Amino acid sequence: MRLIWICLAAILLGGQSIATEPGQKAETAVDKAEVLEQKAAAEEGVTPRTKAITKTEAQAVDPAGKAPLDDAITCLARSIYWEAKGGASADMEAVASVAMNRLGHEGFPDTLCGVVKQGSEQGDCQFSWWCDGRADQVKEDARYVIAKEIARKALNQQLKDRTNGALYFHDRTVAPDWARKYRKTAETGEFLFYRPRGSTAR
Repeated sequence: MRLIWICLAAILLGGQSIATEPGQKAETAVDKAEVLEQKAAAEEGVTPRTKAITKTEAQAVDPAGKAPLDDAITCLARSIYWEAKGGASADMEAVASVAMNRLGHEGFPDTLCGVVKQGSEQGDCQFSWWCDGRADQVKEDARYVIAKEIARKALNQQLKDRTNGALYFHDRTVAPDWARKYRKTAETGEFLFYRPRGSTAR
């Protein structure tokens, strides 16, 4: 009888460790992302040390696409997803680059969640999906998996900047007035990308 209880306990404890493993991976990824975010936002010469986020760690974060936007991976991945989920990988990667380029740049916040949510206080979001009044939960799981992988690469600084340092972008189907004030740096299938003509972002 005692052997049965020992076996049952081992099975239950083993099940708990399996159940918590995704949670531990997600927590590790969020912690790594915070340091990588600080590194990307820091002035030159300041380089906090961290290990790269792995694919499995990144995918463990916000698996259902419903978590609050309060960590770097979720904020970046959800922005990539909502701004470019219908586009090619190049479009999604370019959106990620704009968010990363803004990170810590003069005129922008020094966290990715701050970058994504900037302007929401005035109802004029930099990333329009954040204050469009619609639900922000993910609807296409496969596209969100891609968005999280792109976010991981961006945070690990393993993503080529297709935008040539752009801080702004817009869909090809619109022609906003602000675009005339900036220098176009790149194009993808869905978007046009821009930087200020001087050094100051507005």
